Amino acid sequence: MKPQLLKVSTGPAQSFSVRRDLVPYMNNKWHYHPEVELIHLKKGVGTQFIGDSIKSFRSGDIVLVGAHLAHYWRFDDIYFKNPSKVSADVRVAHFSENFWGDHFLNLPENKPIKSLLENSRRGIQVNGKIKIQVANLLEQMVTSEGANRIILLMEALNLIANSNQTVKLSSIGFKQDYDETENIKINAIYNYSLENFRRKIQLEEIANVAVISPNSFCRYFKSKTGKTYSRFLTEVKVGHACRLLIENKLNIKQLCYESGFNNMASFHKYFKMTTGKSPLSYQKEFISQHTN
Repeated sequence: MKPQLLKVSTGPAQSFSVRRDLVPYMNNKWHYHPEVELIHLKKGVGTQFIGDSIKSFRSGDIVLVGAHLAHYWRFDDIYFKNPSKVSADVRVAHFSENFWGDHFLNLPENKPIKSLLENSRRGIQVNGKIKIQVANLLEQMVTSEGANRIILLMEALNLIANSNQTVKLSSIGFKQDYDETENIKINAIYNYSLENFRRKIQLEEIANVAVISPNSFCRYFKSKTGKTYSRFLTEVKVGHACRLLIENKLNIKQLCYESGFNNMASFHKYFKMTTGKSPLSYQKEFISQHTN
């Protein structure tokens, strides 16, 4: 990908940034920054891109994004309607890995946090019961002052570092290329695909969006993302299906076609290929984890 470099600002009396976002477009572009990001998506649904990982996100999700790792939270179209019936609500902290000094992370007591920050360069999804605790700590950080802000951040990172319910998102071999001139092109491909994945997108059609020839498009897309365009679309469709399964408002057949699959056989095949589970197993596992 060719993400946009964003500058994260901090106040004169602050060593790191914490803010609350109530609009869906603050994180709605493919971008990266030298700071680590801890984000709580308190309200909102859409598609999440972390490195080469593509999945749906939903209200309550917490993610730790390492330094220089490209990411993008694309809220669903309903959030951009005027007037919109839904609203976003996000808490996000940005901090440099060494903002507390060059030697702090090398203290033996901080080995788990140091390891966590190293692993965050692939992106880390936080699951399980500690999500509520981390969310509460981020909430307090927004209004805290002085050393208490740093203590709260350390508590949040320590909780995540010692949890066995985290998942690395981007593949270990993912390499980022930061040629800024490609940013507009990649974003155009992403946005068009996310708006139209429910129908068949022709090669000539998406190549026109990228302003390159159809013969060159597939090679171009794989060179920038590490995956084929068809695999990318499949992951988008499966991510959408996962969210519909969690919402549990449609039967499997309706869900199949709403996610852009042409038939039930291909839906089951690609869903299991992508998630490792059948649609019903995925749904049952989610319900089990959130009712215990």
